[in-house]
Amino acid sequence: MGERTIPADGLLVNAKQPLPATLLNCTVATYDARVTQTAGDSAKPLQLAFIGAGGVLVHQMNYLKPVPHYAAVAVADVSEVALAAAKEKFRIPSLFTDYRRMLKEMPQIEAVSVCTPNWLHAEHSIAALEAGRHVMVEKPMAMNARDAKKMIDAAQASGKQLVVGFQHRFEAKSRMIRKFIEAGAFGKILYVRVQALRRRGIPSWGVFGRKDLQGGGPLVDIGVHMLETAHFLMGSPQPLTATASTFCYIGDKPCEVEVPWGPWDHKTYTVEDLAVGMIRFEGGSTMTVETSFAAHIERDLWNVQVMGEKGGANFETGQLFTDQGGYMMTRRRGGR
Repeated sequence: MGERTIPADGLLVNAKQPLPATLLNCTVATYDARVTQTAGDSAKPLQLAFIGAGGVLVHQMNYLKPVPHYAAVAVADVSEVALAAAKEKFRIPSLFTDYRRMLKEMPQIEAVSVCTPNWLHAEHSIAALEAGRHVMVEKPMAMNARDAKKMIDAAQASGKQLVVGFQHRFEAKSRMIRKFIEAGAFGKILYVRVQALRRRGIPSWGVFGRKDLQGGGPLVDIGVHMLETAHFLMGSPQPLTATASTFCYIGDKPCEVEVPWGPWDHKTYTVEDLAVGMIRFEGGSTMTVETSFAAHIERDLWNVQVMGEKGGANFETGQLFTDQGGYMMTRRRGGR
C-alpha cells in the first residue's frame, strides 16, 4: 500500500492511517488530484462497497468509470429490484439486502460509499467505520450536529477516514482562488458572499420537501455545497457567531406557474423555501449565506464572492480582481 500526503484542510476527519489506493469523493473522479499516491500503477485496487443502490449509486458509478485502482465489489440495499439493476448495469458481483451482513461477510471491503437518504447517513456511516472501513458519505453529513459529532467520534475511534461529499473544492477554479488567498494576494479576507439560489427549483420527486426525512430544505441540500466551498477558500477559519432566518411562502402552496420540474407535493412540504444567514469568524471575516428552492430573483445563482483588502474573486466566473500598475484588473484562469 502506497504512502499518502493528506491535505490538512478539514475535509478528511482522520489521517491516522494511509488511504488504500483511491478513496472516492462525492463525484469520485476528482479525488485522486488531492491524494498523492507513491505506490505506482501496481497498487492493489481499492475494494469498494456501496450502501444504497439508487440514483446516487448510479451517479457515482458513472464518475468512477475513468478512475483507476478500484473495484466495486458489493452493494447493499433493501430493494432487490435496485440491487438487480446495479448488478446488470455496473456488474457489481455481490448483492445484500442487509448492509450489516455485507460488512461482516466481506472482510476484503476497504471503503464504503454511503448513498442512502439523509436520515440514514449517520447510522450507515458509523456502522461502516466501526467495522473498520473508510467511509465516504454524501452531503449533508447528517440530519443534525449531534449525529455528525457521533460520526466524527466513530472515525477517530476507528482510525479510519471519513470523507463528506463536497466536490466543488476540487474544481480548478477553487484551487486557483485558494492558492491566491494562501499566497496573500488578496490580503486579509474581509467578506465572503455565498449564493446557492434557485428561482423555482423545488424537486418534484423524492422527499426533498420533508424535514423529518431530509433535515432541512435548500440550506442542507444545495446551500451546504457553496458554504463548504467558501469556508475552504477562506482557509477554514473558526466560526464565532451565526445568525439566520428561514422563510416558507411558496412550497407549502399548490404550484400555480410553469416550473422546470413540475408540481411538487405541497401538502407534505415542511422545509424552508429561502434561508439566509451571517457567520462571523475569528480574525474578523464575515460570511453571508443565501440559498433557496424558490425565490423571486432574475436567475439561478451558484456562486461564492470573495472580497479582501488587496483583491477578490468570483467562483462562478473564475475571475480575480486586483489593482495593479495604476489600473483595476480583472483576470481569468488561463491568463486573460
